[in-house]
Amino acid sequence: MSRPNIVFVITDQQRYDTIAALGCDHVDTPNLDRLVREGTSFTHTYVSAPSCSPSRASLFTGLYPHSLGVLRNEELWRHSWVETLAEAGYHCVNVGKMHTHPWETPMGFHERTVVENKDRDHPNVPFFHDQWDKALWARGEHKPTRTTYRHREDYADRLGAFEWTLPEEIHSDVFVGSHARWWLDTYPGDEPFFLQIGFPGPHPPYDPVPRHLDAYRDRDVPLPVVDEQDLAGQPDPLRELREHHQANDHDAVVHLANPTEEQSRRQRRHYLANVTMIDEQIGLLLDALERRGVLDNTVIVFTSDHGDCLGDHGHSQKWTMYEPSVRVPAIVWGPEVVAGQRVDALTSMMDLGPTVLELAGLTPPDWMEAGSLVPALRGEPWAGREHVFSEHARDMILTGTELMTMVRDERWKLVEFIDSGQGQLFDLEADPREMRNLWSASGTAEVKTRLLKVIAHWRAHSALHTADHGREHR
Repeated sequence: MSRPNIVFVITDQQRYDTIAALGCDHVDTPNLDRLVREGTSFTHTYVSAPSCSPSRASLFTGLYPHSLGVLRNEELWRHSWVETLAEAGYHCVNVGKMHTHPWETPMGFHERTVVENKDRDHPNVPFFHDQWDKALWARGEHKPTRTTYRHREDYADRLGAFEWTLPEEIHSDVFVGSHARWWLDTYPGDEPFFLQIGFPGPHPPYDPVPRHLDAYRDRDVPLPVVDEQDLAGQPDPLRELREHHQANDHDAVVHLANPTEEQSRRQRRHYLANVTMIDEQIGLLLDALERRGVLDNTVIVFTSDHGDCLGDHGHSQKWTMYEPSVRVPAIVWGPEVVAGQRVDALTSMMDLGPTVLELAGLTPPDWMEAGSLVPALRGEPWAGREHVFSEHARDMILTGTELMTMVRDERWKLVEFIDSGQGQLFDLEADPREMRNLWSASGTAEVKTRLLKVIAHWRAHSALHTADHGREHR
């Protein structure tokens, strides 16, 4: 068989529990359901960092954020394994969000149609007009952002949930999906291609178009998981993070300390309707691949850069190590991939990087800290990771700690704050919703000591393994 084409779809801020075929029947995802039925799903996949740039930089280099030196958004990131694909003869195309810095750096792509965040109207965010901004301007439309939504009388009550009022075809997720199809319909070359599609949603503002929202307006959706004991057990850095969100309207989300059930339902209905919008675009993408005559020789990879708490544990968006923030969907579909397989072993989202290289017939470099998932895709024995890690440094939003690090094994999750004696420890077997912090509980000292030692050894081994490669691949 000739080298496969590879389509790598990455959504922005999509939780794991958003795909019907994976047990979440409160959301409509018929096309993702098809990929699940006909492909392999990894059900315990964790991001290397709970925000965009460090997570994506880790994915596209195969290095942990601390090895690469990208531990927060807007840190320098200019190189990726896409360069290796291009050198090997793949035609490499990006349509949508990558969140590189600088935003339009080539990264190994022959073509880029850059579309970044839906809402960049903030004085601390560098000025930048992406291709979507230009399309809106050319049509005489003003992009909906926090600066426009603030004029609404109900702005402070919406939790970032708004209905898209401009023409549907210029919604960011439709814009990205249609441009990806346009490329597939018009590119004249016949070499294998790597097409990375970065959908800006369901990142806030949570702004589905009316016809997709209609199906959710009265739908029963899960409410946020939170109670007073949960809030009281959170370390000071996370309390400060909640207060920071309540004082700032990040991405047009006015976060409320005690939203009503109806406000929370509305937020989640809008979020899930945006997921269904993207699902529709994936179905249209499959149609375009079929029109081009390449569907049977194309691998599709689907994942997200991190999740969204949506009020779980009292938190907005990401920047925490709770499951809704760090656990994401990961699906691989295509030739020689076992159909209908669900792999429950621990996986790092960055493992999809060397997986792509191996599927393209290339050998991942030995300095990578990510590991290929190809044996699992082929149904071979595969144990997964003993531990997964995630980390995030202080930024303009996570202001209460210099560095936050998570480790989890099959049963336990520990979160360390480098500058605090406080932390988090959860028994995910007994408490899968992470409602009771056992950091100071009696009988857990041995588990805590063991996992803190795992973090220390991980960093030491990481430093020895990667040496100077991080600086070379930023």
